[in-house]
Amino acid sequence: MRSFSRARVVLATTAVALTAIVAACSSPPPPPPPVVQAPPPPPPITLSSQVIERASAFRGYMARAAAISPTFQNGDQIQVSLKVGAAYEPKSLMNGAVAYAAVMALQDPTFVASVREVAAHPAQRQEMINNIFSNPSYATVFKGADSAAGLIIDQLGGDGLKVYVAGKAVKQAAYDVQRSSWSKSSVSDRDARLASAKTLSTAPALAESADVAVLQQASLGGQTLGLTPRAAPAPYQPVVIRGLAVAALAALGAAGDNNLTSIDALSVDPATGSCLNMAKLNLYQCLAVSKPHYEDIFCLGQHILMDTGACMAKAAGAALPPEPPPPPKIETTVKTKAKKVVRKSTTKKS
Repeated sequence: MRSFSRARVVLATTAVALTAIVAACSSPPPPPPPVVQAPPPPPPITLSSQVIERASAFRGYMARAAAISPTFQNGDQIQVSLKVGAAYEPKSLMNGAVAYAAVMALQDPTFVASVREVAAHPAQRQEMINNIFSNPSYATVFKGADSAAGLIIDQLGGDGLKVYVAGKAVKQAAYDVQRSSWSKSSVSDRDARLASAKTLSTAPALAESADVAVLQQASLGGQTLGLTPRAAPAPYQPVVIRGLAVAALAALGAAGDNNLTSIDALSVDPATGSCLNMAKLNLYQCLAVSKPHYEDIFCLGQHILMDTGACMAKAAGAALPPEPPPPPKIETTVKTKAKKVVRKSTTKKS
């Protein structure tokens, strides 16, 4: 009887043990570790279509102005060239210069990659966007900013120098052409010619669709224009800094059409705007007193091409070539006439 009781105890104990083992084997597994959410991808590089059109319009005007030939054969050729050269509105040209500078900066792969590293972190990205809008110089802290600035200076400054050099050749033609008797004839309908220059100065230059497509592709980053960056040491001119700022905002995804108002405010450089406005005022005064054709050539060479080219070259930080003193005859005559016009205008106002 006792052995039977012991056997029952052993069996019961064994059953309890087996039940515990089975229960342990059937318990649920530990919960999996929490899933770490991957950060959202950075926004794409975005540059407003209107900014790209401004860049194209700027590039187109500078190319047309630089192509003005000094080989005039008659007064009609001079008037055509005057219309080509006068066809820009100062504020639009300045905004176009900044837009073009931004596209140039986006051609620098090191600069773009450095900005895109910040774009990958949402908090840092927004902080940098705010910093650049409040102070464009923040764009110069990125790696590659010096070589992106070099691209701007070389391209924007180079275009300005081409227009300036073309102006020197045209200005020299004002003296050389006096060997031809037709150049001493009076310009017909002088008032209409001055009015035309003023009207052309109020309309922004237009972009060409084919060129817009090229710059649109270039604005996405990458060296699609085949340019070679070179490091340019600071300090930089305001147009260069503003071009870097717009490019950085584009690489941060913050320069699209919905950001256009802020980009417009960022693209204003008072010094360049004042320089271009002064070139226009000097042109109007020059045309107001110019009578023979050769004096119109002087107005074209000096106040449209040389003055405008110098404004843009200086805006980029490019050095102007030294200029020898010109023959005094036309310049003295035109400037003396212009001063008389200014005096008469001042007297009437008083």
